[in-house]
This record gives sequence, structure tokens and C-alpha cells, in this order.
Amino acid sequence: MRYMSNQASPRPWFAEHVDRYIETDGEDGHDWNGNPTLLLTTRGRRSGEPHTLPLIYGRDGDRLLVVASRGGAPTHPAWYLNLLEDPEVDVQVKGERFHARAYPAGPDEKPRLWRTMSDIFPDYDDYQRKTTREIPVVVLERTGG
Repeated sequence: MRYMSNQASPRPWFAEHVDRYIETDGEDGHDWNGNPTLLLTTRGRRSGEPHTLPLIYGRDGDRLLVVASRGGAPTHPAWYLNLLEDPEVDVQVKGERFHARAYPAGPDEKPRLWRTMSDIFPDYDDYQRKTTREIPVVVLERTGG
């Protein structure tokens, strides 16, 4: 999968953030409002095209964590649905780029991982209260280069 900015994004700031992040190897863009962000590239489940977006992330040992919150919306974000269809993703953290396998945290570890992420970005707790859907924590495990 190749990285690409989201020039057609309905949220222009996403495309701007992605472009700055890629152009500067995360020097401009890794820290967003005091939160660490990575770039996640999924393959569109309908289009097959790569889609890259910035997400707040945390760490659990060697694994990275992201939250499919969509601000507490009643439906999952498209990127989450994409990785359920094709869990092979690309990740960029600052200047480091690598392939990863993405999957939702299981019920045994999700509460602990949720706390990790809500400690980084407390708004996640508010987002969960806003919706009846269970907001997933996604685990990203490096698979290679």
C-alpha cells in the first residue's frame, strides 16, 4: 500500500495535516493540540484505494493503539470498517513508516487499553457516553518494513 494524502477529504484539515506530516516526517503534525498522532493508511473496502488519516495514538509495549471514536457518532468511522475488511495497514510515526496488522482489542484487554487511550485523550470517555455503540480500541502490530 502506498501513502497518499486525502485531497478529496470532506475535512480539509485532515488533508492538510497528512500532507504536512508526510512532507516533514512528522516534525510538523506528530503533535496535534498536545496529543501524539500517527498516520494510518487503510485500503477502501469499496474503492480499493488507499486512504490516509491522522489519529491520536498510544502505546502498549511494541503495539500502537488508536480509537475508532468518530467523536461519539452512532456509526463507526469508515477507516475502521476498511480495516475490518482488510487488516493490513500502513503506519507512519514521525519519520518511521511500517506495515502493520490492525484488529479491535478483545474484551479481555479492551478496558485496560481504553484507560491507556483515555489518559492520553480524556474526550474519548465523553464520546463513549454520547453513543450507544461500543467504541473500539484498535491494536496495530508491526508486520514488517
